[in-house]
Amino acid sequence: MKNIPRIFIGDNVQSGMIIPLSRETAHYLTHVMRRRDAIVFGGGNEFCAAVDDAGKNIIVGENTGRADPSGDVTLYFAPIKRTDDLINMATQLGVKKLVPVITEHTNAPHINWERMRKIAIEAAEQSNRNSVPEITSPIKFADVDLSHIAFADERAAYGNVRAKTTKINSIMVGPEGGFSTAEFAAFDSAGATPVSLGATILRAELAAAIAITRVQK
Repeated sequence: MKNIPRIFIGDNVQSGMIIPLSRETAHYLTHVMRRRDAIVFGGGNEFCAAVDDAGKNIIVGENTGRADPSGDVTLYFAPIKRTDDLINMATQLGVKKLVPVITEHTNAPHINWERMRKIAIEAAEQSNRNSVPEITSPIKFADVDLSHIAFADERAAYGNVRAKTTKINSIMVGPEGGFSTAEFAAFDSAGATPVSLGATILRAELAAAIAITRVQK
């Protein structure tokens, strides 16, 4: 199925559905890609599909049976200036859920989350996964249960290197300015799992990508 266009059409897709195409998607399939067939996906499933004769609807065919390569990692992250890059990379890496967290040093309060959702959809279509990660509404750092979470511990770059010792599926990364002293104290007090990203200081979006790989099974 290489080179066949992949289109996300919702989490509840089933064989036999006839789904109206947006003008943009219809143009992409029939004029840009010049194809009437496609792969549609959502909710972890993937289906063969075809555009109808009118070019306005897509008809969902049989389930391909291909397993979703996405993982089960939840990424808690502080919104950053390059949140779009972070969302793109996290989606390509198979993250299941993205939770924006407002930390003391967060300095990107005006994120267009609808645009972030579109970026996640595009990244899912391109990366051959069968699902789009959920992006929740932003929450405060104080509202996160830190007892069952790993966190990117940039203190490692200053000589305090500690490694992940247990398997865990949730990890938090901080903003450009890093976590505050009080936030580090909260992690330590809650028994959160520190994860070293190495001895150099990384850009926040790269730190997120590496942190994801640290907790993936």
